Amino acid sequence: MAKKSWIARNKRKARTVAKYAKLRTKLKAEGDYEGLTMLPRDASPTRVVNRCEVTGRRRGYLRRFRMSRITFREMASSGLIPGVTKSSW
Repeated sequence: MAKKSWIARNKRKARTVAKYAKLRTKLKAEGDYEGLTMLPRDASPTRVVNRCEVTGRRRGYLRRFRMSRITFREMASSGLIPGVTKSSW
């Protein structure tokens, strides 16, 4: 499990991105790159990290299921994810 502070920091970054999204698109359309530099660093969407919804892990993230590979495997083996079955041949 990731530290609570890392998870909270990422949520704060996501809120900041949402707050400045309109202004960023407007400044980009105008080509005002000096104005873009005046915005906070966390206003950039690239600073938000994909994290597992269950554990907060950032590596091995599966976008389709919004969780890490480890959590995905545990839940799929338990039958908690609908439509996912373990393959065998």
